[in-house]
Formats: sequence, C-alpha cells, structure tokens
Amino acid sequence: MSEMTTPAGAPEEVVTKAFVREIDLGAFGAAGTLSLITIDNGMDHTRPNTLGPKSLQELDNAITAAESSSSVAIAITGKPFIFAAGADLSALPFVSDKSQALSIGKYGHDVFKRLGRSKKPTFAFINGLALGGGLEVGLHCHYRTLASTAFTALPECFLGIVPGWGGATLLPKLIGPEKAVQVIILNALNNNTMMKAKDALGLGVVDAVFEPADFLEKSVAFAAAIISGKQKIERKDHSADNAAWDAAMATGKAAVAKKYGGAEIAAPLRALELISAARINTLDQGFDAEDEILANLVMGNPLRASLYAFNLIQKKRKKVEGAPKPALARKVTKVGVVGAGLMASQLALLLVRNLKVPVVMTDLDQARVDKGVEWVRAEITKLVEKKRLSEEAGRRLSLLVSGSVDQKVFASADFIIEAVFEELAIKQKLFKDLEAIISPECVLATNTSSLSVEKMGEGLSHPERVVGFHFFNPVAVMPLLEVARTSKTDDATTATAINVGKELKKTMIICKDAPGFVVNRLLTRFMGEVTDAVDEGTPADVADNALRPLGFPMSPFELFGLVGPGVALHVSKTLHNNLGPRYRISPTVQRLVDNGVKSFYIKDESGKLAPNPEALALVEKGSNASSSEEVRMRALKALAEEARMMLDEGVVSTPAEIDLCMLLGAGWPMHLGGILPYLDREGISEAVCGQRFHPHGVASLPA
Repeated sequence: MSEMTTPAGAPEEVVTKAFVREIDLGAFGAAGTLSLITIDNGMDHTRPNTLGPKSLQELDNAITAAESSSSVAIAITGKPFIFAAGADLSALPFVSDKSQALSIGKYGHDVFKRLGRSKKPTFAFINGLALGGGLEVGLHCHYRTLASTAFTALPECFLGIVPGWGGATLLPKLIGPEKAVQVIILNALNNNTMMKAKDALGLGVVDAVFEPADFLEKSVAFAAAIISGKQKIERKDHSADNAAWDAAMATGKAAVAKKYGGAEIAAPLRALELISAARINTLDQGFDAEDEILANLVMGNPLRASLYAFNLIQKKRKKVEGAPKPALARKVTKVGVVGAGLMASQLALLLVRNLKVPVVMTDLDQARVDKGVEWVRAEITKLVEKKRLSEEAGRRLSLLVSGSVDQKVFASADFIIEAVFEELAIKQKLFKDLEAIISPECVLATNTSSLSVEKMGEGLSHPERVVGFHFFNPVAVMPLLEVARTSKTDDATTATAINVGKELKKTMIICKDAPGFVVNRLLTRFMGEVTDAVDEGTPADVADNALRPLGFPMSPFELFGLVGPGVALHVSKTLHNNLGPRYRISPTVQRLVDNGVKSFYIKDESGKLAPNPEALALVEKGSNASSSEEVRMRALKALAEEARMMLDEGVVSTPAEIDLCMLLGAGWPMHLGGILPYLDREGISEAVCGQRFHPHGVASLPA
C-alpha cells in the first residue's frame, strides 16, 4: 500500500479513530454478525471527522479487523450527526513535491477500494454530513443509507481540485453522466450547493433514507434484508447511452464557461475529463487518472489560492476583526426600517426572518407603506409554499411586520436602519427627526453605499449611536455586511450592530467611515479604468473582455448593467468629490444616464447578450485606444494603488479584510484566492506599491 505522510510545516492532524464492533443480525432476519466501523475524531460537533494520513491508517486497520472477523458483512458510520467532511485539507498548502501529492490520492484509493473489493457486502450508514472524501467512502461501499437530515456533496471543484478518491470515476458509473455532472460540476460551482437527503436518493447516490431517531437500527435492518436476499438493488449500466454522455459534457462545459466568463479553469474541466473517461475506464484506470490530475492540481496556484480564500471566509464568519466585546451589545426587541421600496423591503424581510422581532416600516405615503409590507408578507408566503417555513412560522412572521406613515411608531425601537434616497441632506434631516422620537440608546444605522456616515450624524445629540450598515444586493443572498464606524460611533453601538449582523448570518468587516467603504471604492476604481479606456477610444468589446482571462462570472459592463448607470454615476461622483480626480466622471456613463439607457448589452432573440446599439452610439469618441492587455494591467494596477491607500488610511486594519470584501462583496473569483494575493503573485503589488500586501505570503501560497 502507498505511504502518505504529513508534509513538513503542516498543522498536526486531528486523528479520526475507527472502532469496530459486531452487531448480531438475528433480530433483523439474517444470520451472522455485521462488523460496524464507527469513525470518530473525539471532538464535539464543531469539528467534523476528517481524513488525513493517520486517520486513513486507522480506517485501514479497522477494515482489516472487519475482514478477518467471522462477520458476514461490513458497515461504516460516523459519530453523532456527522459522517465525514472529507480529506484533511490543512496539509495541502504545504505539499512541496509532486510525489507527495500523488501519495495523497493513492493512499486514499488504496484504503477506500478495500470496501469496494471486499468479498463481504459493504454498507455506508451515512448518519450525517458527508462531504468530498466522506461521500467517496460511501461510494466505494456496495450499498448506502442516508439520514433524512444529512447533507452530502462533492465540493472539490469549488475548492480547485477534483473528487480524487474515487468520486469522479464511481459516481458516473453509479448514477450516469448527467446526474454526475450535476453533483460534481453544477452543484459545486453554484456556491457549493449541497444535496439534501431526498435529492441524494432521487439521483441514486444513496439506496435508502431513514429518519435520524432510529437511523442505525433501520440501516442495519436494510443491510440484513440485502444479506438475506429479501431485498435487491438493481444497478444500471450507463456506458452504452452515447447521447447521455455527450449531453452531460456539453452541460458541464457550458456551466464552467458561464461561471468563469469563458476562462479556462482547470479543476472543473479536469473533473469533466474524468467523468467522461469513466464511461470506458476500468476502476483502476479511473483511480490512476484521478491520482495524476489531483497531484497536478495540488501543485498549482489555483488550489492554494482557493484554500486561502476558503479558510479566510470560514475564519471571518466566526470572528469579526476589531469587534468590541459582545457583552456591550444592547438587546434588540423591535426594529424600524425607514423606507418601503425594494431595498428597504428586502431588509425588512431579512430582519424579521432572522431576528423574529417586530419590524415596522415607514414611508412618505400609505400606498408605498402598504406595497412594502405586502411584498414582505408575499415573500413569507412563498417560503411557506416552498416548505422552507411552516405555516405556523409564516403566520407569526407575517404578524410581526407592520407599516405606518407616522415615524412615532419608532419610539420603542432599539435598532433603526434607513434605506431612503441617496442624498446627504435627506438622511441628515431624517436622523434629526428620528432623534426627537427615539430613545438615546436606539441605534441609527444607514445602508448608504458611499455617503459620509459621520456627516449624517452632524448636529445630533447622540452621534455616537450612528453606524454604517451596508448590505449588498440581493440582500438575502450576498453574504457580506460592511459595518462602518465614524470617529464618534461608540463600542455599544458597534457591538449591537455586530450582534444584529451575526443574527442575520452575515460575514462582517468593521471599516472606517470612508467614501465607498471597501467594496464600492475598489470596484468603482476598477470599473472606472475600463470606462476610461472606452472614453479614450478603446472599442467597448475590447475593454469589456480584457478581464475575462481572470475568470469573473460577469464582465465589467455586464455588472454595470446589473448595478445600473444611475447608481454607478452617483457613486463615482461621490468618490470623485471626496477622493479626487483619479475617480473620473465618465462622459459616456453621464450620457447613458441622461438618455435613460440602462446597459451596454441587450438580449437578442435567442436570449443571449448582444451589444446595445443605443449605448454604443453614446460612447465618447476618443482617439487613444488601448489593447486588451493594457486595459487589464491598468485596472489591476489601479486596484493595487487604491488598496495600498486604503490600508495606509486605516479604512481596514489588515489586507485579509480587503481580500474578504472582494471575495464576498464583489465576486472576486475563489481560484484567484483574494485580490491582494493575486496582485502579489503577478508582481503588480511591488511594481505599483514597492511592496507585497502579504510580505511573507499567505498560508496557502508560496512566499
């Protein structure tokens, strides 16, 4: 058997032990005993079972014990609520030689395939979360049961690798190529979507689903029925369906192209190769191909970059840099939302769903108020219809939402967020009016995207309770929340805002009250370089496609159409007025707004995006065209320059916070690992700023 050792410098493995016990099958209608292997890392549920070298050795020893016993079958299950979260990835960034990378794949295959090749029937009793290598353990077994509350997935392509312990070979053979592409490619690229139990059963990934209360008992009974011959599971040979394999490859390639804007991203494309090859490969040939592809990906930057980004997101979800002590947070028992338009209504829905306290909306007239409240209640009804809420929970939430044209309804509120028109004078007057109504402790939050939060609090008796609380659209989906402190915002206000953000399940950063905060400042500078290039005479398609090799899901002008020219122009004017002429006001964008043209693209008859002739007619007629490479470099250099300024100004305290914001708020691709490590790798940081943002590299990137 191949040997696998932990690379030098890698963190110490949390070992997942494997225990074997014999279960008498007599009471279940079959003769003999079942060797049940339970894998358990001895930690509580906050640390799922993972599989590193020592853990695989434990499992290997347990399989040997089960094989040598007198049992008639072997099964494997996990600790309470958790089967296994896959390979221990903490060592991958420290792999320095391809032979080490090859050993990772080979060792997992050598252990797992013993379950597939055992002369005894083998079963996976997947009692909880099963991801990556955890699910692959089950795929090697002859049969699989799943707890109804468990989630499963093969998320490897999301992280920049492939299912390398059998998944890319076994799954297409088991459920067919189209369903395998769904699980391995589409789900992974769709923000790492996991399968619910009913999905896994419907796709054929598992053979039976049981409730958790008696899951083990029902699973053993299922195994006994198979062993005794009372139940049979038919397996289909998918290799002969030419059309299905061709359709699956086309679907997968289209999904990759859409996700990465046409860029050639290695992991999902290599996974598609493995799925396609599974049609004719033997298992050993497939496993060998997985080993080789996995090793090559482990030695590349995209994986290491993805792991840095993934680990950063996981870490910052749990801890907000610079947050005051949670004990300082005030209790929030009622929330006010000023405004009843779409953004305000989205905020109200998010707040009532997560805080489960009364949420009251106000606006200028009753018609607007009624429309906002009705929208929120309609969305709650949709959640009930989709069975994401019970009818009782839906009724309770609907009753918690109300509206009024009288701001006196805010008198008993503890937290108020405004989402009114982006004009400073309007927001200043609003806050002064509210201060005459609310308690001195009530937090006044603003969802402004670019205006000065501190100026909104000017003239207030309690400016210390004003804080920026900037969401991204769509509010329910986008995970980032920028919490902006002014020079007067106190710790109690900040702690309350952070506590509300945690209840809303948002990943937060605390930033200085500076124009555009983090994401809008960087994104506007970035987008501005592209529009400037067009104004100077660069063809719009050349400028817009310049960044495609990076793998963004949208081009700058596609994003521009989503944001809207009016919003983009407003933000650029605000930043121009506050940060200076490097934020130029594009005459092209000004004309688009003046003429009511919404986007550079329109949909053609087939539904595909095509250049909008109205927009192209309004483009500034410059005479200094740039090449695609020149546009790409000027945009990236601008990002490096702006990020350096933001760190020097103390907008955020660490480069990692900028990486986090661009990953979660601007869609910076995971495979690039965050904006600043990418600029470091490309040499742009040193060329522009004279230094790297991460001087000693980051955990998953070479220094």
